[in-house]
Amino acid sequence: MSSLNLDDFTDLIERPDGGVRRDAEERRARQVVPPGSLGRLDDLGEWLASAQSAVPVRPVERPRVVLFAGDHKVAELGVSARPAGGAGELVREVLEGGRPVSVLARRLGVPVRVVDMALDCDPDTLPAEVVRRRVRRGGGRIDVEDALTVEEAEAAFRAGMAVADEEADSGTDLVVLGDVSVGGTTAAGVLVAALCGTDASVVTGRGGLAIDDLAWMRKCAAIRDALRRARPVLGDQLRLLATVGGADLTAMTGFLLQSAVRKTPVILDGVVTAACALVGQRVAFRAPDWWLAAHDSGEPGQAKALDRMALEPLLSQGVTVGEGAGGLLALPLVQAAASLAAELPETSDKDEPEDEGEDEGEDETKGDRTDA
Repeated sequence: MSSLNLDDFTDLIERPDGGVRRDAEERRARQVVPPGSLGRLDDLGEWLASAQSAVPVRPVERPRVVLFAGDHKVAELGVSARPAGGAGELVREVLEGGRPVSVLARRLGVPVRVVDMALDCDPDTLPAEVVRRRVRRGGGRIDVEDALTVEEAEAAFRAGMAVADEEADSGTDLVVLGDVSVGGTTAAGVLVAALCGTDASVVTGRGGLAIDDLAWMRKCAAIRDALRRARPVLGDQLRLLATVGGADLTAMTGFLLQSAVRKTPVILDGVVTAACALVGQRVAFRAPDWWLAAHDSGEPGQAKALDRMALEPLLSQGVTVGEGAGGLLALPLVQAAASLAAELPETSDKDEPEDEGEDEGEDETKGDRTDA
């Protein structure tokens, strides 16, 4: 029996400050560029102001990429184009600077933090700060067995919460959240299908490294079988994550919810983060107000999850690589929105049209009467 009560998040998570958002909207109405002419950048600036409880909005100066990593045994079924247990190699490439997220992070000057939750590799092959929160080596094959024990799920969830607290305490003002996994999109598909009440075929995508038709059919069958195991535990979100999620997805869910408690805005990357966010919404309905959807990756499970949470992606570039790369592409938009909201000047009184027409009209009328 878990000692972690997820119901507490319902009371702990507040919505971003609505009064501050109205103040931001009023300030935007006074700026020299007409409201609405900047499109979604207006909404982004106002959302960020409400999240910060600050008008004018503060610039996003200390963003951070946080990646949760894990291997999923379901990959042994051939549902991924990458070999089962291969996520550790991806993590090493991220750390060495050779992955898309590494390149983008360097270009944007954003630090990247990788948190190993269940990589199937020797922990000595990775830096200590990466592996120190690992819950287990790999995860159970979710079509026939649980991904985690309930105790492991609680440990992973608490690890995600602890990482969120560490980021908030260190001054991180916005997080780009992503995953580094093999088999993770299969687990994500199960969560989305279970929570949206839909069939496996509706949520099964091609993954980060696109799979062929035969692999897609194997993936669809694995999601279908895991979905049968997920439905009986839908009422218990921690048990659901233990059954079909995995340590990395469980930690991401804990991270998202605790970030909302700490009022830290989060940019969601792809289908894996969207699935975790959907679980988080089921736990605390106000939580999605703290999250932004970075992009539309084309994964059907992501589209289903974002639609359920009423989150509209900022970009549509078809980026499926994961690892927070799509999330980083959206970061400059958020930073631009903050700068525009804060730095565009307001109209001054001398810029306003003078109300002299009536007086002039009255003088002319008096003049006409005199002449008469």
